[in-house]
Amino acid sequence: MTPDEFRHIALSFPEATEAIHMNHPDFRVSGKIFATLGYPNTEWGMVKLTPDQQAQVVQDDPKTFIPIKGAWGRQGGTNVLLRSATKKALQKTLGMAWSNIALKQLKPKRKTK
Repeated sequence: MTPDEFRHIALSFPEATEAIHMNHPDFRVSGKIFATLGYPNTEWGMVKLTPDQQAQVVQDDPKTFIPIKGAWGRQGGTNVLLRSATKKALQKTLGMAWSNIALKQLKPKRKTK
């Protein structure tokens, strides 16, 4: 997996956009980050998962998915080693990360009577 392939997959989700945060490319939906590239260095990406999702992907592929150290990691922030990530695994985890944000942000607003 290359950074450009990661970027292509991340931007394939509805309303996904690319921006920069702390000198790293990030991927957002409704202004909220669901993934980044280049953290902690150019060999890595990051996806924002739930702690349960993180536990599952780390168990399934511990060479590719590693919890971020500290509080962000305990909240589900998960590093992705690009060189060992498969397209299928990355599509799945980016999809989960996107959904975690999008389902909260893109809900239709209820009309009040």
